[in-house]
Amino acid sequence: MPIYNKLVRDKILEIIKDNGQKFTHKILDDKDYAKELANKLNEEVEEYKTDKNTDELADILEVIYALASLHNCTPEQLEEIREEKAKKRGGFHDKIFLIKVED
Repeated sequence: MPIYNKLVRDKILEIIKDNGQKFTHKILDDKDYAKELANKLNEEVEEYKTDKNTDELADILEVIYALASLHNCTPEQLEEIREEKAKKRGGFHDKIFLIKVED
C-alpha cells in the first residue's frame, strides 16, 4: 500500500475509487494548501527537468494557476502581468547568459 502524503489533482480520488481502490485523504486548510502547492511546484519542476516534455510544463502551469488564485489573481490577470514585465524587461528568447557586471 503506497503512502503519498502529497497534494493531488481534484479528480484523483474519483479515479482511485473507479479503480476499486480505497484511500485516505484530508482537506487542507489555506496555510497548508499554500505550502503544499509550493511543494507540488517543486515536484513538477523536477519532473520537467527529468522528462523535458510539454505534459510536465502543463502540470507546472496548473500549479502556477492555483498559486495565482491564492493571490486572487486569474490566469488572464497573470498573463497581463507577464506581458507587462516582458515589455519592460524582455523575455528569455535571446538566450542571454549574464556572466558579471562591473562598476
